[in-house]
Amino acid sequence: MTPEALPLLAPLALLATAAAALTRPAASPGPLPRLAEGAALAALAVAAVSTLWVAIEGPLAAPGVRLDVVGAPMLLLVGFVGWVVLRFSAIYLDGEPRHRAFTGWLCATLASVLLLVQAGHLAVLAGAWVAMSLCLHRLLLFYPHRAAARRAARKKFVFARAGDAALIAAASLLAAGFGTGDIGTLLEAARDGEAPPGTGWAAALLALAAVLKSAQFPTHGWLTEVMETPTPVSALLHAGVINAGGFLLVRFADVLLLAPPVLAALAAVGGFTALFGGLVMLTQPAVKTSLAWSTVAQMGFMILQCGLALFPLALLHILAHSLYKAHAFLAAGGAVERIAANRRPGPVATPGIAAVMCALTAALALYAAVGLAFGLASKPPQAIVLGAILVLGVAYLLAQGLADAAPGALTARTAAYAAATTVAYFTLHAVATWATADRLPAPPPPGGLEWALMALAVASFTLVAVAQAALPLWAHRPAAAALRVHLANGLYANALLDRLLGGWTRSPSH
Repeated sequence: MTPEALPLLAPLALLATAAAALTRPAASPGPLPRLAEGAALAALAVAAVSTLWVAIEGPLAAPGVRLDVVGAPMLLLVGFVGWVVLRFSAIYLDGEPRHRAFTGWLCATLASVLLLVQAGHLAVLAGAWVAMSLCLHRLLLFYPHRAAARRAARKKFVFARAGDAALIAAASLLAAGFGTGDIGTLLEAARDGEAPPGTGWAAALLALAAVLKSAQFPTHGWLTEVMETPTPVSALLHAGVINAGGFLLVRFADVLLLAPPVLAALAAVGGFTALFGGLVMLTQPAVKTSLAWSTVAQMGFMILQCGLALFPLALLHILAHSLYKAHAFLAAGGAVERIAANRRPGPVATPGIAAVMCALTAALALYAAVGLAFGLASKPPQAIVLGAILVLGVAYLLAQGLADAAPGALTARTAAYAAATTVAYFTLHAVATWATADRLPAPPPPGGLEWALMALAVASFTLVAVAQAALPLWAHRPAAAALRVHLANGLYANALLDRLLGGWTRSPSH
């Protein structure tokens, strides 16, 4: 086998295991779960070797397949998360009557994602995208007798098919316009400024497919309702499959830059979804539901980054969020047990308005000092704005440290965390931009609409951050209590969507 075809071994190993499992889905699992774990470990090894090859020698290309600096880290990420999830599920589902079928569909889903991130042709990309969604649908219905699982799976099925149609239509327009289905060739043409008729519509359809896959408002409801699935599915969905929308936007960054209105729409939708999901997350009593809303917010922020044309940072966000969310879901049960065992919670810092404003000032000063050391003046305005939003998270940390109820040691610890977070942001930004400089475009100078959207984003995130930090001071007021109830129900957006779509009383297709 030539080195160019090496990445294909990763999905093929898992596809072989999936075929062995699904030919006899009702049989006893026997050694199959451990064989699947071994196949996932082999796929991870292939991904590691392929990524190293790309880093040293450059892209790997074979018919229909291309692995470059965008796909290689994603291949490594999916291989690692897949191995962890399969290892966890071998124990978690031990004794389940449909364990063999579950393992088969899980391997098939992982194989589809591994093929997606190394697709070098539009047909391969579209095929892997559709296969990934169909295989995931079977995992969401692992407990078909649960009404909530059927309702969520049906809703996901409808939005997924709409996203599939949008991607296939976009691929058709791109192939017809650029005269080729090779992704590398058409991206190079787009980078050179070539924009054949239909490019704008193709960019809009790519954005629509990504928005539907990433559970953006108002189509987010299915993601918060799929908690009836086994925990390994939640980990795979929130740490892997949900990121496919962001990967699609990063992969076709050069095409999206040819359609500035599409980028503006992505920034608006992503920014609102990030704020909305973050607020609702704070009101959720269940751990997994809170994590689901956290994913909605994180995906919104990732879409915002793409809308600002900060594609290297969006790719970095995908990698970081996937690792964090996989660990969060797989460790959720243990966290609940530890909290239940410790019946006396520690002190909770409640910062006042003065502490919040002081923390915001200190965070801005820290951001400016570290930013100047990293050449802040030379950064594109979009990156400066994104850093300003990061300052709000740093300010929240500092506000906790400045709160009167906080122990004295907490102040020094949170100050250290704040400094480390700021330095990490600029360092990772520099590394991601350098590593992808030959593949991902730099953000263009913003126009009037872009400036307006960036100003609105900073103002909105600032208002919400200040309100979040000071919310405990207002918790006793009736208006705050009522707002909490409305937020806990997601401002009823999902219920309204259910009504508009005619309800979900029928079982989803199997």
